[in-house]
This record gives sequence, structure tokens and C-alpha cells, in this order.
Amino acid sequence: MMDLSKYLKNHPRMIGVLFTILLAISQAGMVAANGSAHAGP
Repeated sequence: MMDLSKYLKNHPRMIGVLFTILLAISQAGMVAANGSAHAGP
């Protein structure tokens, strides 16, 4: 984990990129969960 924090200190722009990727993954997860919730006909 120390390597990651060192890398992010050297490349601060990547903090925003990682945050955006995590946000997109969580949004996709919510959409998938809502889509599979309709188990009826």
C-alpha cells in the first residue's frame, strides 16, 4: 500500500481518475442490482 500512496503523490491526477473509475463501477453495480430485482413475470 505504501507504493500506491507514493505513486499518487507523484501523480496527483491519478487520484481523480481512480475516484472516477470507482464511481462508475459503483453506479454500474447499482444498475445491475436494480435490473435483477425484477424476478416476476
